[in-house]
Order: sequence, then structure tokens, then C-alpha cells
Amino acid sequence: MSLEVGIVGLPNVGKSTLFNALTAVGAPAENYPFCTIEPNVGVVMVPDPRLDSLEKLVKTEKLIPAAVRIVDIAGLVRGASTGEGLGNKFLSHIREVDAILHVVRCFENADVVHVDGSVDPIRDIETIDIELLLSDLETVGNTVEKVKKQSTHQKELAPTAEVLELCHVALKAGKPVRSLELTAEQQRIVRGYGLITAKKVLYLANVDESDPRGEGPLTERVREHAKKEGSAVVPVCSKLESELAELSKDDQKEMLASMGMTEPALATLAREAYRLLGLMVYYTAGPKEIRAWQIPVGCPAPKAAAAIHTDFEKGFIRAEIYSVEDLEKYKTEAAIRAAGKLRVEGKTYVFQEGDVAHFLFNV
Repeated sequence: MSLEVGIVGLPNVGKSTLFNALTAVGAPAENYPFCTIEPNVGVVMVPDPRLDSLEKLVKTEKLIPAAVRIVDIAGLVRGASTGEGLGNKFLSHIREVDAILHVVRCFENADVVHVDGSVDPIRDIETIDIELLLSDLETVGNTVEKVKKQSTHQKELAPTAEVLELCHVALKAGKPVRSLELTAEQQRIVRGYGLITAKKVLYLANVDESDPRGEGPLTERVREHAKKEGSAVVPVCSKLESELAELSKDDQKEMLASMGMTEPALATLAREAYRLLGLMVYYTAGPKEIRAWQIPVGCPAPKAAAAIHTDFEKGFIRAEIYSVEDLEKYKTEAAIRAAGKLRVEGKTYVFQEGDVAHFLFNV
């Protein structure tokens, strides 16, 4: 399962600096608009203390955490939906990702220019939201009437026509598509059109070094805005995180402790981005590798097995399950089995966050 989230925002809000810290790719991060023209892509390993516990108790050759692909998309400006600042090209990149990380500037710095001349996070959010909404409105407006006409002769298109009309009405009212209560089938139809405002959003408040926890008034305004739409906010100081990314683990801990923090903000960001996509992980643990497998929440056992290989789903017989907490308590799988804590589950079992699994299947 390949998952991709896109970092968006106005120019000069810290997107590329944040991307560099996340992925260590080294994308340009200069102090002028449109420094990023083509999207940079990197992979973020999701921090997971349970993997550390498994590694301590199961001898293995390698450790493979869950991952999320991050796309750094060039800054949008007012008028992007009509082509300003290469807007149409940038918007096409956003259509291809699964979710949006919206970076908002929540720091004052006269040396870092703002495209609108002053720092106002809510104005900035609204600028981006309007451009994304207008882009979707154009997409749906060009399609809905055509599909409605076709559906009079092709009855199978009626559900598509219905959901496009719902989206059109919402967008004309200034509401994002994600605000609609759609069925699973309607959501599937919407995904086929790549509507940007249908994607979930996580706000990243880029804060000053003096406020790494985002306790200042600018970040609070973003939190209030996000709360109204049911989104989350992660405060991140991209400059600080860039410095941390270059340090050893021991030096990182020392620097974080000096600032009253226990982990880089990017660890929180990665986990929140992962949860944003409605995912969870389970583990396999053996001498060759310990690995976190990403699956949708509510996944039945055969579908969970398919994350490893489709043959596992086709030939699924049963799964042997225990938890990381069981392993921490009993220390070995043999001891877990002897204590009667190793569960044998069939096709109807729904995987839980943190399950450790062995699968039995027919070839």
C-alpha cells in the first residue's frame, strides 16, 4: 500500500525546510517564492516505540517501520486556480496525493518575506482553501452536466451524477467536498475525480524557535480554525527540526531536553499524518525481519495478510496473534504460548492496533 501526502501552503512558510527535516533529501529552501518548481518526494519512517520493544526481545536481522511518502509541492498564491504562479501545474500535483499537510506560518521574522506583506495564518489558510475550492469547482462544473445527460441513457452512471451534483452544490456554497457525509461508494466515485477538497487535512503550524510547543496566539488561532472543521494541528519549528535532523540520537535527546521536549515534533507529525489516513499497523516478527505493516482500520484477517502478499489472502487458513504487551510481559513467544495467550483467529477476525501475527495459508 503506497501512501502519499502532500505538503502545501503559501510560498515562504517553511514547506521545503520542513520537508528536508522530514526526509533528509536536501530540497532547496531559499528565501524567495517558487523556489520549488517540481515536487520533491521523500519517505518518512513512522516513529514507533512498539518496534523498539520487539527488537529488544526478538533477535532479527533487520527492522522495517511503517512509512509515508511525502511530496513537497510548490507554494500556491492567490489566483493559482486560474494559473497564477504556475498554479495549475502545482494543483495537478496535489490531486495525486492521498491527504494534505497544510503548512501555516505562525512566526514573525522580518528577514523572511511574506507574499502578502504580513503574517496572518487564518488569511493564509483561506487563501489556499479558496484556490483549492475554485479548482475543484471548475473540475466538477465541467463534468456534472455531461454525466447527468449521459445517465439518462446509461443508468449505471446515475450514482456518479448524483454525487457530482452533491459536490457541485457544496463547492458553490464555499464548502469543501470533505464536509459532505458520503457513503463508501460515493467516496470511491469522488476519489476517481481527484477532487482536492475531498482530501483530509492536517495543519502544520510552523512556529518560532522560542515557541516550539506552539503556545503563542498565532498557533492558537490555527487550532480554533481547525477545531471547527474537525482537523488537527501539529506545531513544528522547521528550523529547529532541521537542526535536530543533523544530530546523532544522543545529541538530539540532549538538545530536546534543554528545550523541555521529549521527542522531535516531526515524530508527532508522522504519527498524526498516518492516523489522518485512517490506518493502523500490525507486526510480523522473526529472525529475518521485524516489520510494521500498514492496513486500514477495521481490516479482517485475510485482507491484513494481503498486505504481505496477495497469496496470503487467497490461501488464508488462520492467524496466530499476540500483542506487543504480551511479549513485554512473557519475554518470548514460547512463553506466551505456554501461558495460553497466543490466540488462533480465523477469517472473520478484525485486526487490532499492535497485533503481532503469524499466518498459516495454502500455497
